[in-house]
Amino acid sequence: MSSLHHDLTPDDDTEPATPARPWPYPLWFAHRGAGRHAPENTLAAMRLGASLGWRAFECDVRLSADGLPFLLHDDTLERTTDAAGAALELDWAELSLLDAGGWHGRIFAGEPLPSLDGIAAFILRNGHALNIELKPAPGDEERTGRLVAQAVRRLWGEAVHDEQAVWPLLSSFRPEALAAAREAAPELPRALLVETLWPDCIDIAERLGCSAMVLEQSAITPELIGRLHRDGLRVLAYTVNDPGRAGELIELGIDGLISDEVDRFVPAD
Repeated sequence: MSSLHHDLTPDDDTEPATPARPWPYPLWFAHRGAGRHAPENTLAAMRLGASLGWRAFECDVRLSADGLPFLLHDDTLERTTDAAGAALELDWAELSLLDAGGWHGRIFAGEPLPSLDGIAAFILRNGHALNIELKPAPGDEERTGRLVAQAVRRLWGEAVHDEQAVWPLLSSFRPEALAAAREAAPELPRALLVETLWPDCIDIAERLGCSAMVLEQSAITPELIGRLHRDGLRVLAYTVNDPGRAGELIELGIDGLISDEVDRFVPAD
């Protein structure tokens, strides 16, 4: 690549085509379930989002010490549970007893950390879609990518085979986690998460066989969407909470919007 700016310059004035690869996901994804209005990354958050008409959700998945995938954003427990310390140091039997709701409000006190198995049951029974962000602890990238991908294949495989569900979209800021997921379950769709464009990030997404890139919304320009679409990549934006910006991105042909504002936006699909 000569330079990122050069590579994002359109070759002509024609409107870039939407990638030909099928895209089975709704436009709108509720961030961390409905993580601003309920405890993030919990079943309570997803139930709240669903009650407001949302049918696609984003969540963060990492591993317990004994290798079970569960939902938690941070490497440590103190912000969103009643415990402290590194989440990776505890087995699932210990993590499953924590209160992951009381910090948000008394009405949610006792809400547990959900396992990926529990979230899959809710998603599949209600016909929802899911974007799983792989959130490995430092040094745990390959194990996280491998074990989460294997769990997704086990949990969703039969329903996808019967055309009753779509695979979750696996995304991550860590290319190593995506590479391990690809090796373990190459059929699962993947997306590279990028906060700020860095050299070769588009090339890396393509080498990883990604079907999409998920970008911080302020980094998205018409030229970038055009470049990614011409390369066959879908484009998702996070975290889009301003209606004006959402409208701009929709006009540009964005493929997915991840938002906290589940009570402000009404998903049309």
